Amino acid sequence: MKKIFLSALLAVLTLVSCSNENIAANTVESMKTQQMENFDKAFKSLGDPQNRPTEEERKRNTSELSDRRKALLVPASKELILSAGVTEAELTRKTGGDMSQIIVWATQIYMQKSDEIRKNLKSEK
Repeated sequence: MKKIFLSALLAVLTLVSCSNENIAANTVESMKTQQMENFDKAFKSLGDPQNRPTEEERKRNTSELSDRRKALLVPASKELILSAGVTEAELTRKTGGDMSQIIVWATQIYMQKSDEIRKNLKSEK
């Protein structure tokens, strides 16, 4: 589970960091839904001084986000999942409220929507 979560996290961070790579990326950015933008903002907020890992969290020497930092991502993650047509009941049933599972699922949806946007852009050219 940790490997999937880390892979998903790295994928999202890579996408976020490459946002001004070229004009096509700017077009992708402009085509993102509000929920996708909120998801981006939530991940970017992890870099804010108040949201960085505490000394205690760093001492645990784990690559997984702390519950405190996961909690910052969960609202935007849920919003993104629900925007994909998933019901609240289905979200609860599939994740059991586990923050890591919610974030991983939202990351998968984010990646899928980003791929769809890119495909649409390529077909327009």
